[in-house]
Amino acid sequence: MCDLNDQEELHKYTRRDFGAWAASAGLLTALPAVANAAAVAEREVSITTPDGVCDAYFVAPTSGSAPGVLVWPDVFGLRPAFRQMGRRLAESGYSVLVVNPFYRQKKAPTAPQGGQTPIAEVMPLMQALTPAMHLSDGKTFVAWLDAQSEVDKKRRMGTTGYCMGGPIAVRTATVAPGRVGAVGSFHGAAMVTAAPDSPHRLVAQTQAHYLIAVAENDDAKDPEAKATLRSAIESAKLPAEVEVYPAAHGWCPPDTRVYDAAQSERAWTRLLATFGKALA
Repeated sequence: MCDLNDQEELHKYTRRDFGAWAASAGLLTALPAVANAAAVAEREVSITTPDGVCDAYFVAPTSGSAPGVLVWPDVFGLRPAFRQMGRRLAESGYSVLVVNPFYRQKKAPTAPQGGQTPIAEVMPLMQALTPAMHLSDGKTFVAWLDAQSEVDKKRRMGTTGYCMGGPIAVRTATVAPGRVGAVGSFHGAAMVTAAPDSPHRLVAQTQAHYLIAVAENDDAKDPEAKATLRSAIESAKLPAEVEVYPAAHGWCPPDTRVYDAAQSERAWTRLLATFGKALA
């Protein structure tokens, strides 16, 4: 872990520097630069919750205020790949909070090799979380964003989730339906289950625009899930885009073994389009 002074030193480096380090490490791919990128400021933050203190990363444009976005990482947690993704979103005009969903167990980094950490090492962290924790955390983090001067409270906020974060993003929209205007789920896990609190059963409690990007191998395992999700969202009379991408589960974060640059960019473009409509 870096202390505060280390973080300040890191901020002096450029995207090109990080890209060079990533290439040499063979772990993290540098994402494409944002056209007309907004100048941003970033900081590590600590957020008090009913269950402890969550370590998180906050990055926002330096000028004015912007819609808030809450990002739920995948099972590998808060790490450089998600800081890079959060910064890129901020450069596109959003005030972004990326949280450590496993703060109850340990501070980030929770996966020593990022997205290439053996899954068996991190699964216990995910399994320790409960839907009640997701709801409590979502409510707390939405309130934290609304307390920041960088967040435009007159505009609705978005939330995105990757892998296990997909269901958490939906649950976040249920605890703040008047604030969350867009939900993005990318290779979301367990979006349709037999449980009474399955995410697809919760969408009617929300007022969000949905972007559901499904991995093709997840679709192969449960080909009916996408139709069930689409039907649930349509029944709630909410706008939605539900699509299977020709990429493997985990294709979006740039440090995973299955990262797919082309499909990740396609998903990114659709996310910005969704936010542009829903968070206006």
